[in-house]
Amino acid sequence: MTGPQRPARQRVVLSQRRGARRVRTRVEVAEQTGIGEALIGGLIRAQLGLALRLGLVPVAVLCALPVLFEIGPVGSVVVLGVRLPWLLLGGAVYPLLFLIGRSYVRQAERNEQDFLELAED
Repeated sequence: MTGPQRPARQRVVLSQRRGARRVRTRVEVAEQTGIGEALIGGLIRAQLGLALRLGLVPVAVLCALPVLFEIGPVGSVVVLGVRLPWLLLGGAVYPLLFLIGRSYVRQAERNEQDFLELAED
């Protein structure tokens, strides 16, 4: 007497994929896999580089103005009864800071949009 008959073994093979395997970046980012972490790290580095580059501009300008006032004739010029250095520091600096801030926001949004387009593909 033999036991119950076992069915014959069948070999199960995964279907062959045609073409390259698409990387699902949105899933990679959401699950925080190695690829997702690399993508987010790239975005963070891009944003940090942008902040440092645009942050150095006002620092350089504001540090150069006192030197310019001392070595050049600009420090002794009087306009409307006020010395020119006070006019430059009190008025001209703010539009410069506004333009730098606006440029930063535009470029940061562009970096984020590039990241989102990469994640959508």
